[in-house]
Amino acid sequence: MCGLYTTVECMHYKKYGLVFRTSVAGRPVVVSADPEFNHFILQQEGKLVESWYLDLFAKVFKQGENRPDGGYVHKYVRNLALSHFGTESLKAKLLLQLEEMMALNFGAKQMFSYDPEKSSVDLTEKYVNFSKGLLSFPLNIPGTAYHKCLEDHKKVLNIMRDILNERLTSPDETNQGDVLDHIIEDRKVENFLTEEFVVQIMFGLLFVSFDSLSATLTLAFKLLAENPMVLEELNAEHEAILRKRANPNSPITWEEYKSMTFTLYVINETLRLGSVTPGLIRRARKDIQVNGYTIPAGWAIMAVTSALQLNPDVFEDPLAFNPWRWKVV
Repeated sequence: MCGLYTTVECMHYKKYGLVFRTSVAGRPVVVSADPEFNHFILQQEGKLVESWYLDLFAKVFKQGENRPDGGYVHKYVRNLALSHFGTESLKAKLLLQLEEMMALNFGAKQMFSYDPEKSSVDLTEKYVNFSKGLLSFPLNIPGTAYHKCLEDHKKVLNIMRDILNERLTSPDETNQGDVLDHIIEDRKVENFLTEEFVVQIMFGLLFVSFDSLSATLTLAFKLLAENPMVLEELNAEHEAILRKRANPNSPITWEEYKSMTFTLYVINETLRLGSVTPGLIRRARKDIQVNGYTIPAGWAIMAVTSALQLNPDVFEDPLAFNPWRWKVV
């Protein structure tokens, strides 16, 4: 998939240039792989442009329905995520937990103290169905993937509403010190954090972590299977760490994590080839001038930020999987 995506992407840029017009689901979209223009567009959030989503995503994630200022909310959610999933949290508590849980269960535990053994609902199954349905034909009748997507979406939201209501009803008895408790405390000063919006934030954060991590891990396994020399060096690095341990079965330490230099090269190269976010979509609030052309107000603009990662002027042989390119000489 990665090779197909990058090949098609490069063909479009060679044929139409770094900025061109196309159509997505009947809507005019300007696609830009120009780093300077992309930087300009992303600096104009709330001024010349605003966040925008395809109709299906907007419907499912309730975008456009009494939505507060996008830039402010984005900043709030980013800071919220960093405070619970950033370097300090990883070092203090998350690293040990990562070895013990699946990706979605780990994220749900940090979000609202989810325990899969005590829950009557398999969140992983629900999110898998939801992810499949988002990419299906939007036909909402029983038996279709889209219908299953919407049904599982409702079930997960109801679970999260119940958890939120329980926390709000008995705050002293249910305090867990997780992301949800953080949000509940912020509701005292942030008016946009209505109960429904809190539920949407929890669902969205968990979906982003699950969907992006699953796709990245799948690509990493594929690339490692196709490049035995990379896998050999990766195994050698990990085995060297195990040989230094007094107890081979002891959990990973922060010092061990920081010593995995080649592992970091592999992660960087995997993310370069299979960017979690190939592009960011914005909608023009006003007419925008670019290279002598006008992007009319209301048109969508897709800033393909991943194009820089496939630029041969920046990365030699950009379609090759070469973790050693990240080694600092």
